[in-house]
Amino acid sequence: MKFNNICVLGGSGFVGANIVRMLAAQGRSVRVLTRNRERAKDLIVLPGVDVIDADIHDPAQLKQHFHGMDAIINLVGILHETHPGRIDKPAARRGDFQHVHIELPRKLIHACTENGIQRLLHMSALGASGTSRSAYQRSKGIGEALVREAGMAHSDNERWYLDGPKFVRGARLYTTIFRPSVIFGRGDSFLTLFAGLAQTFPIIPLANAHARFQPVWVEDVARAYVNALDDTASFGQTYDLCGPKVYTLEELVELAGQTVGAHPRIIALCDRMSYLQAWAMEFKPGKKIMTRDNYYAMQVDNICSGEFPPPSGYKPAALEAVAAEYLDDSHPRGRYQAFRNRAGR
Repeated sequence: MKFNNICVLGGSGFVGANIVRMLAAQGRSVRVLTRNRERAKDLIVLPGVDVIDADIHDPAQLKQHFHGMDAIINLVGILHETHPGRIDKPAARRGDFQHVHIELPRKLIHACTENGIQRLLHMSALGASGTSRSAYQRSKGIGEALVREAGMAHSDNERWYLDGPKFVRGARLYTTIFRPSVIFGRGDSFLTLFAGLAQTFPIIPLANAHARFQPVWVEDVARAYVNALDDTASFGQTYDLCGPKVYTLEELVELAGQTVGAHPRIIALCDRMSYLQAWAMEFKPGKKIMTRDNYYAMQVDNICSGEFPPPSGYKPAALEAVAAEYLDDSHPRGRYQAFRNRAGR
């Protein structure tokens, strides 16, 4: 089974741009739906890539832009809410997490069925669970459950779906779900943030310093998607994606700092002070670095348990080797050296 016409939602983002480049390099036809075409200028020039301004939350536009596609890759997600809601209370006002992580997958599934699309790859998150105390992880858990259930056909060749007041027959939807740990790489908002903090502050009070992560390189995540696209063994599977090594948050901040030549003193905050720091930062104007929902999420280790099989051929790169290649560019001396390297000096 070969899927040559792929529509990518979130294709102009951190992970999506890498996936689109890999698909284009394979000669596939890629349609990227984005709310801001200007953000995807580097993708527009790629052969076989069509970047379209679209409201992905509009079912009519989804139906229109999914026409002629063989497969859908959904990478859309948010880490923080601008308009919080209560996804555990159906009568409560819907928040951003529900809108993006629950309602959008439901719309995508329906649009796939309407267009006869048989392949859907979905981005969830490690730790996603419908019972998590974190609203982010709860919404991700509910969203991935919707995708998983949509892939469970009533027979090998067909399934029924509700179209208005009646059930109609549709093609089977082959789904694959990916649950990565925190993702690092050039352009990330993870290690790059830590490197910036290490350069700016001589002392860093660190909440949840002992929370554990298993960071995975963005190119390994992208490659897992691309490799799974035509792999029938991945149909109906859920894959946890992690790097080869587990780190505490404190170790990651230290590593990022050392890579850019900074050595701040890190003060690990107790649980109560961690919560208070998250609460205070939640109300800080501008871009959010941490919220109470992040605090709740970090109460559970963000590491692979081994319960899920790895994708075929998955061999993740070590963080230290990759981080050294791009974090050095994040400070003035590193940017100057990178410029000299590109100039051949």
